[in-house]
Amino acid sequence: MEQIQTVTTTTGESVVPGDEGKDKFKKCDQIAFYRRQKQLAGSVRYHALLDTLEVSETHAELQLQHTHTEARLLLQVCGIKGGAVRVKINELQPIRARYEVPDVLIGEPVTQRLRAEPGGGGAVTLSAEEGGFQVRIRGHPFLLEVESEGEVLVSVNAQGRLHFETLQTPPTQGVSSVDSDKVVLHTVDPSHDAVEHLSSKRLQGLIKGSYSICSQACVFQIRNICMETNSDFILLFQGEDSQGLWKEEFKTFLDVKANGPSSVGLDFSLHGFEHVYGIPEHADTLRLKNTRAGEPYRLYNLDVFAYEIHSRLGLYGSVPLLLGHRLGRTVGIFWLNVSETLLDIGNETETESSLQGPPQKKRREVPCTELHWMSESGVIDAFVLLGPSPLDVFRQFAALTGSQALPPLFSLGYHQSRWNYEDEADVLAVDAGFDQRDIPFDVIWLDIEHTDGKRYFTWDSKRFPDPARLQRHLQRRSRRLVVISDPHIKVDPDYPLYRDASEQGCFVRDRAGRVFEGSCWPGPCSYLDFTSPHVRDWYSSQFALNKYKGSTDALFVWNDMNEPSVFDGPEQTMPKDAVHCGGWEHRELHNLYGFYQHWATMEGLIRRSNGTERPFVLTRSFFAGSQRFGAVWTGDNVASWDYLKISIPMLLTLSITGISFCGADVGGFFQDPEPELLVRWYQAGALQPFFRGHSAMQTKRREPWLFGDENTRAIRDAIRERYRLLPYWYSLFHRAHCHAEPPIRPLWVEFPGEIQSFEMEDKYMIGNALLACPVTDAGVTEVNVLFLGSGEVSLPVCLQFWYDIRTFRRFEGGTNTSVPVTLDSVPLFQRGGTIVPRKTKAGRSTACLSSIPFDLTVALDSEGCAEGELYVDDGHSFNYRTKQEFTLRRFTFRNKTLSCSCADEKGQFQCVCSVERVVFLGLEAKPSAVIVQQGSGVREKKKPFRFEEETSMLTVENLKLKTVHSWELKIK
Repeated sequence: MEQIQTVTTTTGESVVPGDEGKDKFKKCDQIAFYRRQKQLAGSVRYHALLDTLEVSETHAELQLQHTHTEARLLLQVCGIKGGAVRVKINELQPIRARYEVPDVLIGEPVTQRLRAEPGGGGAVTLSAEEGGFQVRIRGHPFLLEVESEGEVLVSVNAQGRLHFETLQTPPTQGVSSVDSDKVVLHTVDPSHDAVEHLSSKRLQGLIKGSYSICSQACVFQIRNICMETNSDFILLFQGEDSQGLWKEEFKTFLDVKANGPSSVGLDFSLHGFEHVYGIPEHADTLRLKNTRAGEPYRLYNLDVFAYEIHSRLGLYGSVPLLLGHRLGRTVGIFWLNVSETLLDIGNETETESSLQGPPQKKRREVPCTELHWMSESGVIDAFVLLGPSPLDVFRQFAALTGSQALPPLFSLGYHQSRWNYEDEADVLAVDAGFDQRDIPFDVIWLDIEHTDGKRYFTWDSKRFPDPARLQRHLQRRSRRLVVISDPHIKVDPDYPLYRDASEQGCFVRDRAGRVFEGSCWPGPCSYLDFTSPHVRDWYSSQFALNKYKGSTDALFVWNDMNEPSVFDGPEQTMPKDAVHCGGWEHRELHNLYGFYQHWATMEGLIRRSNGTERPFVLTRSFFAGSQRFGAVWTGDNVASWDYLKISIPMLLTLSITGISFCGADVGGFFQDPEPELLVRWYQAGALQPFFRGHSAMQTKRREPWLFGDENTRAIRDAIRERYRLLPYWYSLFHRAHCHAEPPIRPLWVEFPGEIQSFEMEDKYMIGNALLACPVTDAGVTEVNVLFLGSGEVSLPVCLQFWYDIRTFRRFEGGTNTSVPVTLDSVPLFQRGGTIVPRKTKAGRSTACLSSIPFDLTVALDSEGCAEGELYVDDGHSFNYRTKQEFTLRRFTFRNKTLSCSCADEKGQFQCVCSVERVVFLGLEAKPSAVIVQQGSGVREKKKPFRFEEETSMLTVENLKLKTVHSWELKIK
């Protein structure tokens, strides 16, 4: 059993990891809108008024009417080209605009006209012109069904959980109607912040004119009608607003809801699906759990120190995309809402014939997953992604929110970080230490202590007297520096950045109209309002070299604490009644705050280079669409085996919801890892998209060479293998950028027809070629591996072969095998039928790779074939996009001939590296000759080779085959 250690939190408390959230953060029964939604679920009824249906070129719309109140909503349905349906519900005539999420979608989706046809039983059917789907809307009660290929896949409001709190203006009444003798007066006068208990008589003496009172709750407001001042007042009846309609308390915090209740909720039924995934970020299993008996999944970006494992508490970011998968079909539900959101998941069974028209002779029970989405505010805006394959769903989501930005090559190398490297000499010593021990790395990081008193965009002049010189030194060695920049700005009139931001009105305000102040690392801080385009433009300008003194073009950026984290705020974040640009309350857009800082930082780095260089920005907080801006990591983890183990499903969940460039802090941020754990974490991190070692200031130093020669050697080997494999990783990121295919993916994505894969989360695929099996337990000497691809599944596939990349031993799909491991190895297998490009050696940074030749590993499938591709560009600029300076090469092996050809004729990049070596795995017999032909009309040349009978491995070296030329290698 691991020894339980305490760690010091950001607020100075000593806690056991995972315990902090038990008191600091809300449980679901402490969230007022969740209680209301659950209480009314199924008791609210809406009818669809089918006679109000109107169909335009872009959408169909009709009205929904509440059975009792007769309040009307407007339902819009769009058929989106590419295979998606948009369902949007808003008030028909709201008394003021409700918040609709901007900037997450990359543009208005391309829609197609829907053809309306009357259906039986009080229904109407909307048929898409292309895509083969229909939307059927029933009137009494309202029910919407999405059908594809004659099967109802998704039902909306089948459980009757549509609940839409419409905005209200409280009715005007006289003061004599106040039932309680006492009310509580909260003044929002900027000059003071008093709370006064008033009798009704005293209240009458203050009021001039009429006032509004809400009969639905114990709250009413008086606007600019006080005789003594012109202040706004919010008056609360003495007594409890038990439903939390107009105010809500949590611990010592009071959330005053100036606009009253505005929550929305709706249910979706996924017919035939029992496996669902997605909705990061949670430290939980890959497959989402049934929540009916416990807490729902919460999507509310929070700074959760040493987060509890297997918890449904929302962490640093939110992507409200859920994927359902079953044999033959994958679907997605994207709930576009950025206020606090909760999701209840239930697993039921239903009769299959009830979903497919006329009753069938034989009825069978099929699974059904029921989803109940609930958000505190905004509108209902949901997308049903129809697949049918997992990769189709990924593309459909990317068509809405954008694909992963193509990162600069250096950012795929190894990053060394610590809170904090002490000074310039410390950074130089660490840089030299990697070279002395022949360990590759590309980036060194500086945390908050590098600044002048935690004032961002500054430097501590004693620790870093000449930061530009330090960056130039790293740049000469083809390395970079990353520094932190948080959203909170130290309150200091002598701080130029604070002064300028104040003068330009760049800060979030509180409900009284004053600049909001909260506590974070510098002490009292104000928070930049990144929701404002003006503020984002101002912030981006701060990265200009003539403004950010001491910076160079070798400096890149890390956004932390941007949930936003407010140490003295409710749940350690910004109060929901703070006010942003346009008068929107923070509650409306909380989950979008970090997204906006990430965006502004990315734009700043692009502008710094006049639009020529790709940026690198890491963020802790994110939302759907953040993939367009850079990378994400999983936050403040802990040095334990459990956190290493949970990092894998966390990263897979991020990957399938669009956030492809993701990683977890190697070694754990808090506490000190034992050497074996550190080695295993390096081995796992080297097989994940973002690869950074990071640790807190309370931990012991953790550079890779501090744990003895054996452990140093194992870590060096893991990092070197990462660098050798970077051509494959970079090619995968090209596919993520162009085709929305995540570089790492759960096994069910590659083997959608094999039920055994549906819950596997400790092993995963890197692209379509490599099976990664990280070691996540102490003392392991063998790993049990289930090799998928037996060929005996409901979806026809050929028998798969798998090859151990170290021993070259071949395994057949459908077998379950124990594979021995040592401390310096981690099981990694190449799938038959694939070709993986590598570099012949690692170099000391990614810049060295440009002159190191390639080798190809050709792993044959059961038919003796294989294919793969290689993407190359300059690794740092946008020339691949603006000047078509890239090359995309396709490798195929058929009929005992390996060929290299151009996969995209638009590419103009002249790659200087050649293919030096080719290794074939799975040949039936030793060849008599290997012949190379470079181009038509060129004389064939015989090449020497080695063949190992035991492993059926053929190696051909000293080839010098030009990567950008067409050639063939024939095995006789």
